[in-house]
Amino acid sequence: MTSPLPCHCHSTSPSPSPSRASPTMARLPPLAALLVLCALGAFRARAAGAGGNPSAVLLPVSKDDATLQYVTDFRQRTPLVPVTAVLDLAGATLWVDCEAGYASSTYRGVPCGSKPCRLAGTAACATTCAGAPSPSCLNDTCGGFPENTATRVSTGGNIITDALALPTTFRPAPGPLAVAPAFLFTCGATFLTKGLAAGATGMVSLSRARFALPTQLAATFRFSRRFALCLPPSGAAGVVVFGDAPYAFQPGVDLSKSLIYTPLLVNLVSTAGVSTKGDKSDEYFVGVTGIKVNGRAVPLNSTLLAIDKKGVGGTKLSTVAPYTVLESSIHRAVVDAFAAETDMIPRAKPVAPFKLCYDGSKVGSTRVGPAVPTIELVMQSEAASWVVFGANSMVATKGGALCLGVVDGGAAPRTSVVIGGHMMEDNLLEFDLAASRLGFSSSLLFRQTTCNNFRLG
Repeated sequence: MTSPLPCHCHSTSPSPSPSRASPTMARLPPLAALLVLCALGAFRARAAGAGGNPSAVLLPVSKDDATLQYVTDFRQRTPLVPVTAVLDLAGATLWVDCEAGYASSTYRGVPCGSKPCRLAGTAACATTCAGAPSPSCLNDTCGGFPENTATRVSTGGNIITDALALPTTFRPAPGPLAVAPAFLFTCGATFLTKGLAAGATGMVSLSRARFALPTQLAATFRFSRRFALCLPPSGAAGVVVFGDAPYAFQPGVDLSKSLIYTPLLVNLVSTAGVSTKGDKSDEYFVGVTGIKVNGRAVPLNSTLLAIDKKGVGGTKLSTVAPYTVLESSIHRAVVDAFAAETDMIPRAKPVAPFKLCYDGSKVGSTRVGPAVPTIELVMQSEAASWVVFGANSMVATKGGALCLGVVDGGAAPRTSVVIGGHMMEDNLLEFDLAASRLGFSSSLLFRQTTCNNFRLG
């Protein structure tokens, strides 16, 4: 058996600081991840500091009020320029608009028929571009299908590599940067950015796909193939942390060893906008087996909670869906159960897209949000319930109404339960791809902290 191509990493620092300790070496990720990414042949990472690879890198996160999307910023290209993109738990790769002024001296096309092209699972190949060479006009270049998952619009685009830089600390100060000089991504078109938050020129894929950020970064920097997601509400800061960082929050809260875990499931049928027969879904599914309101089981058609052989049903997590979306019969059952437990609270006229609203002035307040019954997502066993409190179940509207933040997804949706962004805010979620499990904290508000208080460095 021959040895895989080595992924070499060497050190440099964009802003040297002798007072800053060097990052420690993390353990190697699983061999499979290394084989996938080493195929690119040029994954040498310039890590900040003098000690080698960083143990973790991160993305800052904010919430766009107009679209309710979660937005991040990073640096890309040579020379490095700031890029704004929308976070996505789906998608095959990072994609950015390469048509609107993309300039870099280090981009390279991924050749048709190359190992990275084959591993990307695409047979598309660009061969007929007659214009001046640019990231969006290359020949003998592997083709991908970037998708705006917010609008469900896809297109074709070149798969290329270029420099990508992410910070290694979050707070109290940003930076220094760790640079992957040949990070694989897909070129999108300008029209594909329609429907994204203002200023966003692409989408960052956090999926389980081979060339999404979690696996590429793990192979590049040689840390664990996992990431933690902490989504903020409007006006606050959140974070995505890749690798081996402690989950430390002010004031003195460490969640590294206190998460509840449940298996991540694989949907054997792709849920992407463009796919081929036999493709599996790259999204994150979990095994919700029941729902409770105020500790009482909600009567449901349990077959809807399982994924059938056509890939229909089940429960997935989505940062693109602003609110949790439920199949119609599940939605009706949950709303009815919640209404029965809150019949003493004066109602308000429903505010679209919600069906059950209350007079917000008549609802009490607690440390974990409005004083309303809990909703529990039972994950395969009673011991692994994700308990949802008022801050994540209720939505305040401009007119003063407080609404139950679940949306009717129709009678025949592809996925029966989609856990949306609002339900995940100020909860710490760990996606451990190597162990295929999801860790969750429930509301950080119970610990008297928030995603805004995360510290690294």
